[in-house]
Amino acid sequence: MEDLLPVEYFHVVFTMPAPIADIACQNKAAVYGLLFKASAQTLLTIAADPKHLGAKIGMTSVLHTWGSAMTHHPHVHVIVPGGGLSRDAGRWIGCRPGVFLPVKVLSRLFRRLFLEGLARLHKAGKSAFFGDLVGLADPDTFAAHLSPLRKTEWVVYAKPRGSARSGLN
Repeated sequence: MEDLLPVEYFHVVFTMPAPIADIACQNKAAVYGLLFKASAQTLLTIAADPKHLGAKIGMTSVLHTWGSAMTHHPHVHVIVPGGGLSRDAGRWIGCRPGVFLPVKVLSRLFRRLFLEGLARLHKAGKSAFFGDLVGLADPDTFAAHLSPLRKTEWVVYAKPRGSARSGLN
């Protein structure tokens, strides 16, 4: 407890839709790496925006590949302090109590960054497809597979997890 900041902490989860989870199952290293990168970049970008927090934040991320129903469900859990340092690192900027960053804004940026990254992996030949997914090796088929995912809401949530003063919930 003595190493924690005396601030509220948040538990943020980034998930990917099932059609991408299927791709992840066949491309674990590339897609899981992209999941970490896109979720971290999303948090850093939105937190740095003065409209939201205007601070440089830190985080700890953990990959889970299975859901509670014991099905393949890749997602990242992120623990984030409720604030960060100003641009000049001279002061702490805290978030509003109980509210870290808007999840709808996080979700949309995460979706865009993740899909762009997935397309880059495919274009660079860093994706492999087998069985039912073998057709996704074709660039047009792959683009058509991702197209509806650009219009759906992706699940991102953030909830308070207590503070260092009271112990983590």
